[in-house]
Amino acid sequence: MFLVPVNKELDLKKAAHTVREKSVEMIKSKELFPLTGYIHGGCSPIGMKKQFKTVIDITAKDFETIIFSGGKIGYQVEVTLNDLQKVIDFILENIKA
Repeated sequence: MFLVPVNKELDLKKAAHTVREKSVEMIKSKELFPLTGYIHGGCSPIGMKKQFKTVIDITAKDFETIIFSGGKIGYQVEVTLNDLQKVIDFILENIKA
């Protein structure tokens, strides 16, 4: 699971390096629900069927709160990184293109 600012794109090479993989790729929409329990457009780093490694772009530390999908289209979660760390494990890295 990778979170980047809404106006940026994920750099797949940086992302793969961060999680110590040769490569990573985006999951096809039809594979998303069985794997995460979420549909395309509503995927959230919290509440997935299985907890995946979560990497948040380093720029998140520059903000008091971050906002991401709440698990359903139209729903969002606003949280501090400190509060998010209480719910899921994540690391901060430069992963944007």
